[in-house]
Amino acid sequence: MERASHYQTRQGELILDYLGSLGGSHVTAGNIAGHFERLKPPIGKTTVYRHLEKLAAAGKIRRYFLAGTSACYQYIAGSGECKNHFHLKCETCGELFHLDCGLLEDVADHVRKKHRFAINSLKTVFYGTCKRCLTAKKRREKQ
Repeated sequence: MERASHYQTRQGELILDYLGSLGGSHVTAGNIAGHFERLKPPIGKTTVYRHLEKLAAAGKIRRYFLAGTSACYQYIAGSGECKNHFHLKCETCGELFHLDCGLLEDVADHVRKKHRFAINSLKTVFYGTCKRCLTAKKRREKQ
């Protein structure tokens, strides 16, 4: 796991390691603070936010803003696999999914060229219901 020299505090290292262990999953500051509640002393939410700001500024993590919820964070340092793309947010389970879709890239390109407006894919989220939640709903309806 790569570390920048200004993340040498124990808490900063723990937060960066935790984010790196999630395999690119999106988490909130509350999720992160909750994960570290069992530490003595625990890492508080204020400390988590302070380190998340530093990590985002250093390009180690990406911050996503979602309507009606806290910001989500994703570890990206060194992965090279996370790029600008759209996201899907399940309104049932709350999971955030990457959406690499050529059609939406074409739409964004059209909007940029024809309407002289650049869509920020990092802040563009489509809301709906994921496959897992749709399947669970169908099962419940059959019962």
